[in-house]
Amino acid sequence: MILLQVNQLQKYYGADLILSNIKLELQTRDRVALVGRNGAGKSTLLKIIAGHLSHDGGDIIKPKEVTIGYLAQNTGLESNLSIWEEMLTVFEPLQLMEKSLRRLEEQMADPGVFEDKERYERVLKEYDQLQVKFKETGGYQYEADIRSVLHGLNFHESVLAISSLSGGQKTRLALGKLLLTKPDILILDEPTNHLDIDTLSWLEQYLQSYDGAILIVSHDRYFLDKVVTQVYEVSRKQIQRFTGNYSSYLDQKAANYERDMKLYEKQQQEVADLQDFIQRNLARASTTKRAQSRRKKLERMEMIDRPLGGEKSATFSFEIERQSGNDVLAVDSLAVGYGNEKISEDINFRAYKGESIALVGPNGIGKSTLLKTIINRLPALAGTIQYGTNLAIGYYDQEQAELTSNKRVLNELWDDYPLKNEKEIRTVLGNFLFSGDDVLKIVSTLSGGEKARLALAKLMLEKANVLILDEPTNHLDLDSKEVLENALIDYPGTILFVSHDRYFINRIATKVLELSGNGSSEYLGDYDYYLEKKLEQKELEALALEDLAKKAADSAPHEKNSYQQDKESKKLERQRKRKLDEIELRIEVLEEQISDYEQQLCAPEIFQDHEKVLDINLKSEKAKTELEQLMEEWAELAE
Repeated sequence: MILLQVNQLQKYYGADLILSNIKLELQTRDRVALVGRNGAGKSTLLKIIAGHLSHDGGDIIKPKEVTIGYLAQNTGLESNLSIWEEMLTVFEPLQLMEKSLRRLEEQMADPGVFEDKERYERVLKEYDQLQVKFKETGGYQYEADIRSVLHGLNFHESVLAISSLSGGQKTRLALGKLLLTKPDILILDEPTNHLDIDTLSWLEQYLQSYDGAILIVSHDRYFLDKVVTQVYEVSRKQIQRFTGNYSSYLDQKAANYERDMKLYEKQQQEVADLQDFIQRNLARASTTKRAQSRRKKLERMEMIDRPLGGEKSATFSFEIERQSGNDVLAVDSLAVGYGNEKISEDINFRAYKGESIALVGPNGIGKSTLLKTIINRLPALAGTIQYGTNLAIGYYDQEQAELTSNKRVLNELWDDYPLKNEKEIRTVLGNFLFSGDDVLKIVSTLSGGEKARLALAKLMLEKANVLILDEPTNHLDLDSKEVLENALIDYPGTILFVSHDRYFINRIATKVLELSGNGSSEYLGDYDYYLEKKLEQKELEALALEDLAKKAADSAPHEKNSYQQDKESKKLERQRKRKLDEIELRIEVLEEQISDYEQQLCAPEIFQDHEKVLDINLKSEKAKTELEQLMEEWAELAE
């Protein structure tokens, strides 16, 4: 089913044309990515489709019953309620239905209603219809849905007040609330911001099984490859559709450009040959007819335009002024945090010249805090950090906290390097896509992407031999990310970085350092290698525990208690799973019984017999009470 069509859409900002002749179609279960440079108009198009912005031409066609859910970039949820109370507001219609069902049940049990046959039948019919609707719209599972989404987005304390959450947590919660509304068309603008790697993996799986259509803007290539099956590229105010995921789109785009260039070059050669023949033969009597024929052919020829290559990209490289020693960092038993409160402790690792180390772990575990401790912006709470010789450390802050001045872009860079002339500074800024009047913009008014490019320009000029980068790909479009990756791959120094971009980690990292609340673990490889090793570790630990338990039982009688405890815990786990299975089977039976009771109540031979109706109502009420208790018990056991 076609859910939405965009035909020949146009959008102006003042006199500037932003989008022209945009065509896009969404069908049920489509998974569509919208890609393009920062400023290409992706977010504008999403806002127009969602009805948050007007358009200046073209049509958006959507059936009235089709619902749209839209999440803008960094949209935080503001509320005075607790997390659980706010999520429940999504299901207010179901809660009202539930209250109506209870009210109707009370009426059916009322002797006055029971004895009035006509009134009783009317109440019974209303109850039957409402209960069917309640069940079909998820009345018996909405609380389980809330728990599932909150758990997936890493909210384990649902009683917390939303006003006490951080900005990133509020953004995640806004995403969770939108997912629970389950619109026919889900529009997400940079949904992966503020998500750690585990939460990203959960969101990928959730979106893969989502029943509606999804339209996404994201600069996370790993995420796009996992989720989308179509890509629309917005470039030079136009839009073009590609089938497949993001990697497939890149391959198709490159192949299309190569094919179009060959056709263009072939035609250009043909034109040159025709023009040469005409020039040489037009004046000769013996060949003038042939020359005239060629000229007519040339005039009739439909000329192919030279294919447009990619839009201009940033061009830069990171150089070093002097080499560091081979030993760069030695971190031993380090504890990091704020004040006297430790976030993570017992951190141990070594960094050597030329290594590129990815620091990974869940949000709030202390990754950024560790980086700030290493560059002495925060004191260490325990342990030591030893620095190698000749170190020159360059630091990139994920929030660009230092780029808040009222200077012009040109002066922001020039004031740091006053010995360079204006031409040199403008050349550097031009390499980072600040050209013409862009260099006269006020720094505090720049977009996130512009601030990121300016911060990278400053970092490049430092010529540091150690780069410490906190989420360097945030705010960068996909093309700029690739340029940054290539620059870091060619960088001759040492890199320690935090990133949730798994594709970026795969390309850059030579080692992965996993941070937890009580220590750190090293993995010599990229992100995929790290995942592989984590899986192997889990399997080996399971085998080792099993083997240890067997050996303890066979060879050490005095250790039988420990074995018994292990055996008991496994027994309890088996009992838990068995209990879950039993509850699920019982829930199915109860749901069938309730449905059967409802059907019986609709039968003429039953609803005319008041005693039978009362008996069936009592049984139905008892089954519903038991069902509610079992649903709660299932939710507790499943956690």
